[in-house]
This record gives sequence, C-alpha cells and structure tokens, in this order.
Amino acid sequence: MCRHLAYVGPALPLGGLLVQPPHALYRQSWAPRRQRYGTVNADGFGVGWYAAEDPVPARYRRAGPIWADRSFADLARVVRGTALLGAVRDATLSGADAEAAAAPFAAGSWLFSHNGAVPGWPGSLAPLVPTLPAEDLLSLEARNDSAFVWALVLHRLRAGLPQSRALADTVREVAEAAPGARLNLLLTDGATIAATAWGDTLWYLARPGGGTVVASEPYDDDPHWQEVPDRTLLAASRTDVRLTPLKESAPVIPEESRT
Repeated sequence: MCRHLAYVGPALPLGGLLVQPPHALYRQSWAPRRQRYGTVNADGFGVGWYAAEDPVPARYRRAGPIWADRSFADLARVVRGTALLGAVRDATLSGADAEAAAAPFAAGSWLFSHNGAVPGWPGSLAPLVPTLPAEDLLSLEARNDSAFVWALVLHRLRAGLPQSRALADTVREVAEAAPGARLNLLLTDGATIAATAWGDTLWYLARPGGGTVVASEPYDDDPHWQEVPDRTLLAASRTDVRLTPLKESAPVIPEESRT
C-alpha cells in the first residue's frame, strides 16, 4: 500500500536518499520494483527529518504525488538531515483526509509510517478502541487504519516501552484482531530505527560512508542490501542492525546508538 524509507547516520541532503538514487523513493512512487500490493503510489507523500542538535523533526507532506511537487525537488536538494523517514502512499480510499493521512505521522521526537492494510477496518479493530485513552482517539490525525495503528504504538511509547517492543506488541495485537493484516511498520527517534516485516518487503543497507538505511525495497543495485525475512523485527542504529523473529522477545538497541 506504500513504500517507505528511514535513515540514521551522518548528515546528508534529503535528495541523496529519496530522489537521486536510480530506484529512489521518488521513482518508486510510479515504478516500484518489489511492491506486492498496488502498483502506483500517488495518493500523497511525506518526509520527516532531523537537523543536527534538534531532537524534534520537521515534516513536509502533501496529498498529491511526489513527482508533481516541484517545491519538494528544491527542498530535497538543499536540506540536510542526520536522520529521516520518507513515504509515498497508495491509499485504499483515494483522497480521504488529504495530507493528514500521509506518513510520516509524528509526536515528540518520533516519526512513524505504516506500509500495509488492516482488513475489515474499522470494525476489525473495534475491540482495541477501549485500550486507548479518549484523548488519543479524539486526536487521531486521520481516519484510516495507519493513524489508528500509530495511536496504538504511540500509547505504548508514552508508557515507556522501547521502540522495538512498542512495534512488536502492536503488530501482535493488531494481527490477532485482524488476521491477514499487513503490518510493515517503521519508526525512528532520530538516533535509532525500529521496523517490522509483516506481509510485505523490507530491506536494510549499511552505507559505506556510515549510516543505516531501512526501506521497503533497495533504491539501487548495491549487492550489500540485505532482505529482512517476513515476520521479523528489526532494530538498527547508525552502526548496528539486529533481527529477531516476531514470535520472540524484542531486540534491544545498543546503548551507544542512543547518544
């Protein structure tokens, strides 16, 4: 239902990851190579990024396709960040909630994206509604499954759970309530990345110049890209990537990566 990418590492122009590579997220908006569901991701896009020494990310989101936004090309060329999360969207219901439905969703220092779909939404997740405080439900950024999944993740983060545990517990809970849900989740706080492979493709790359990329699919043909097995939790820092089957406990991101 979308393609997304997260990066932590040395400061880079946004376009160096999202636009310039031959199969970058920009191109994946109309020509993804490994997307299992859908073929065109033209129902909105967004990018969130972290400037040096600022823990709160900035966001740029639009309801239309990324290739139609000429302002983004200029922004991506000159804006640099030490971490980012970008996504292009293929909506179940085109046009609903406009750019509010486009990832990344944000709260505090966190950025979040969901690649997938929850069958039977919203009825299938009705049993999970009572698990959230009323203020969380009233403040949903959009009326779609991704925004609700983000609310479930965010509730756990605010309760003090580590990023990896918050994703893992949410995936298990949603999958139990809605069998067949596709739940590739991507979360970053600007220093680390947590992600799940659950129903669609996920890859990671340790960049030669430093830094780690986690993406729905490779943005080039570098042989060092590694595919993440389905139903796996990924925890990454700038220098380390750990994979754990989702049936097991969540991996712990190394302390050095949280500095």
